[in-house]
Amino acid sequence: MSAYIIRRILFMIPTMFGIMLVAFVVVQFAPGGPVEQVIAKLTGAETGASSRISGSAGGDFGSRGMAQGASQVDAASSKYRGAQGLDPEFIKKLEKQFGFDKPAHERFALMLWNYIRFDFGKSYFRDVSVLQLVKEKLPVSMSLGIWMTLLTYLISIPLGIRKAVDDGSRFDVWTSSVIIIGYAIPGFLFAILLIILFAGGSFFDWFPLRGLVSERWSELPWWQKILDYFWHLTLPILSMALAAFATMTLLTKNSFLEEIRKQYVLTARAKGCSSNQVLYGHIFRNAMLIVIAGFPSAFVHAFFTGALLIETIFSLDGLGLLGFESVLNRDYPVVFATLYIFSLIGVVVNLISDLTYTWIDPRIDFETREV
Repeated sequence: MSAYIIRRILFMIPTMFGIMLVAFVVVQFAPGGPVEQVIAKLTGAETGASSRISGSAGGDFGSRGMAQGASQVDAASSKYRGAQGLDPEFIKKLEKQFGFDKPAHERFALMLWNYIRFDFGKSYFRDVSVLQLVKEKLPVSMSLGIWMTLLTYLISIPLGIRKAVDDGSRFDVWTSSVIIIGYAIPGFLFAILLIILFAGGSFFDWFPLRGLVSERWSELPWWQKILDYFWHLTLPILSMALAAFATMTLLTKNSFLEEIRKQYVLTARAKGCSSNQVLYGHIFRNAMLIVIAGFPSAFVHAFFTGALLIETIFSLDGLGLLGFESVLNRDYPVVFATLYIFSLIGVVVNLISDLTYTWIDPRIDFETREV
């Protein structure tokens, strides 16, 4: 097993290199870098997300029409859109400030060297370290991810087992219909529906509209702090768990159905084992192999991955919103650092998930496989 682990760890190196290289190359061709962002702010040009495709004066398409009327001398004076009339020395200072005074290959090599030492630098526009930014946004995404994952597993696994045992019954048909309908509803649309029904005041006003806790949360007793915390999380978690709930329930049901039809189940029943002994003593271990082995990956994915639309709808300042704003503002240190951190965590968790198979079922041996 140690040889397999070493091979997997060594394989992580080219994987991470490829991920960072592809992202870096894509970014080089993306218009509107940080230098252009600063220039646009100085010149008063509109840099909103919608204006870039709406044809406004500051957008990518709108500016093309304006650029056709500009003089060829101004167009050739700077490689940055909107920089005409600005001091070239100022442009050079901006390039040096953002690190664009170096060639691309040198910047990529320097970035990799810093990331190997876990030195992610500072945000371009927030004057704070990237790790500090992630640390500030992490509690929101942690809260959503942890409770969504636990709620999904605690409800979906027992429900999936019951559906497999009563396959074809009225209970199975009705629950399958509800699950499929729920899976077809987008999470953000379900979130809006919950707000209208339970938080908007149109029907009921049972839950808050925004934030992770109340403004006077620090003044509350400890038990009221817990209640207030879950009071704010109820609607966002339900919105995020809808699709995961359906997927996990059907996965559990199909896993148990596959095992129920196998020969060893008939043998156990023929030897006089009760239904519970067969279900939980023989079927459960084999059927839950896929579900349990995938728990580390699902847990970390929900732990670190922000839900952009859900965070925006419920005014939750988490990692999803941070990633979107960083891409929109071309805050490359935040973009690349979060990509590196989450990719590294992802490949490590994939290894842990594979090892979990062997811990659950010792019959599985990756050591004998040719990798």
